[in-house]
Amino acid sequence: MTKPSSDALAIAAKALQAGRLVAVPTETVYGLAANAYDARAVEAIFALKGRPSSNPLISHFKDAESAFAHVEHHPMAARLADVFWPGPLTLVMKKRETSALCSLVSAGLPHVALRVPAHSMMQELLRLVDFPLAAPSANPSECISPTSAQHVRDYFGQNEGLSLILDGGVCDKGLESTVVGLFEDGPTLLRPGGVTRQALEGVLGVPLLSLPEDPARLLSPGQMLRHYAPKNARVRLNATHVEEGEALLAFGPTHLVGTPTLNLSEASDLEEAAHNLFEMLGALDASGAASIAVMPIPSAGIGEAINDRLKRASA
Repeated sequence: MTKPSSDALAIAAKALQAGRLVAVPTETVYGLAANAYDARAVEAIFALKGRPSSNPLISHFKDAESAFAHVEHHPMAARLADVFWPGPLTLVMKKRETSALCSLVSAGLPHVALRVPAHSMMQELLRLVDFPLAAPSANPSECISPTSAQHVRDYFGQNEGLSLILDGGVCDKGLESTVVGLFEDGPTLLRPGGVTRQALEGVLGVPLLSLPEDPARLLSPGQMLRHYAPKNARVRLNATHVEEGEALLAFGPTHLVGTPTLNLSEASDLEEAAHNLFEMLGALDASGAASIAVMPIPSAGIGEAINDRLKRASA
């Protein structure tokens, strides 16, 4: 991981304090950050991404104490934070009336999404500024999430709406955070991600609930039916053959060959596959292939999150 200079972080902090946007690395994907208290700055995120204002954002905090100051108490929250923060877990909780988070970050909903990221550069930046950072993925809406600074440059490098791109190396996880809603009915999995369902249920001692998908009622980021999608190529799932001229996204040992072919993990390692997913989807899309055939991937563990991203990419 690239060690940031103190000068770069100081410049980024000043830009954020002035209401500007900064692309930041996290352990999941790169984010497009703004002051979560500043409605005009947050509005600029939606404008640059072309993101619907009905799609909530995650607010990032330096620690659990700072995050929980904005939400009503929930008995399960501290238990999850103690184990998974800092890290790739987002909690959706009821917003306190005293919270200074602007209503845009929650799309006007009574709940807000909170996370304490683990990336050292993001941690240091949050200590330099005196506010949380709203930071969805640093990509145009619906497109493949960026896992390196170069991906962000490819998307927004010449756009004057983005002040700075902090280069923190390639993201460790490569998939967005898991989102859990702490609602009255019980803890609810809103988006699978870097923390597995099994790990969460092991800490909570109860199964996570699921909600039926409703594109007209987005409760958290990552719930749009079409998301994480290549710009040009179609995505065909659970491929057992490769059609002529079709690129192949393989998993595990295989005799299949596409034009071109990339393998998420020849060793059938789901963590490795998650790390490589967006990078390889983007590379195959850039190859010019009209379609990408994706081999079946098990849904165990983080495979649930991989299959969620692929399903939305193919929508």
